[in-house]
Amino acid sequence: MLSAMIKDHQSKQAAKKEEQERRRKEAIMSANELTQNLVDHLNVGVAQAYLNQKRLDTEAKQLHVGATNFAKQTSQWLALIENFNGSLKEIGDVENWAKTIENDMNVITTALEIAYKTSREK
Repeated sequence: MLSAMIKDHQSKQAAKKEEQERRRKEAIMSANELTQNLVDHLNVGVAQAYLNQKRLDTEAKQLHVGATNFAKQTSQWLALIENFNGSLKEIGDVENWAKTIENDMNVITTALEIAYKTSREK
């Protein structure tokens, strides 16, 4: 009877031990699955952040190139405007010079006419 009780006790302990081992394996599998799901979820976020950063870097480079091109074009426009202003000043100077020459020629013409009339009257 005692040996039957011991065998019964040992079989119950073996069953409990097997049940504990099965539960331990299930817990480990569940923990691994949870960990994998968490890592996958985090990886999705990290991958999205990486793609966003990559897109931002590309757009920043394009913006920099555009700003550089705009600055060059603005410099060219400023040089063109300065040349145009210089040409306008030169035209103004030529016009002023022409008026001065015209006035001088009128004075000379008037003086020659007076001299001619005076010489004819004598």
